[in-house]
Amino acid sequence: MIVRTRSAEETRLLAADVAGVVRSGDVVLLAGELGSGKTVFAQGFGRALGVEETITSPTFTLVHSYRGRVPFHHADVYRLDQLQEAIDLALPELLDEGGVALVEWGDSAAQAFSPDYLWVRIDLDEAAGEECRRLTFRPVGPSWSARVKALHHALAKWSGTEAAP
Repeated sequence: MIVRTRSAEETRLLAADVAGVVRSGDVVLLAGELGSGKTVFAQGFGRALGVEETITSPTFTLVHSYRGRVPFHHADVYRLDQLQEAIDLALPELLDEGGVALVEWGDSAAQAFSPDYLWVRIDLDEAAGEECRRLTFRPVGPSWSARVKALHHALAKWSGTEAAP
């Protein structure tokens, strides 16, 4: 599924709609170039989970954990060179205690997580405007496959929703 947003605020609102579909134990892997809006997405996502703290990029700390209705673990694996380093972050163990993990640059570390996650690619859509983004959603694994309809429903109100190639 592909969706377009026209501003950072729309990207946050879209992420909040996606957060309405997640369950405790879920992993969301974000992909995209520098400055594409991954942290902006994380901000809207975390707010929808009840996080009241300011959500910032964990580029240098690697993982920020927040309290909300469910624990929210926000990771950034940009600076990691090897898959083993992502495994050493122990995000799966954090999820054993409940909560949701959102991993920026997660496409580079997908093998470190269970084969059940929501993959989200965020791209600048400068042809449509300076703040415009194109977000591609791909559910992976049995848990997310069972929620495709719910995810599609959450995305349906966003203009330009279409099936992913």
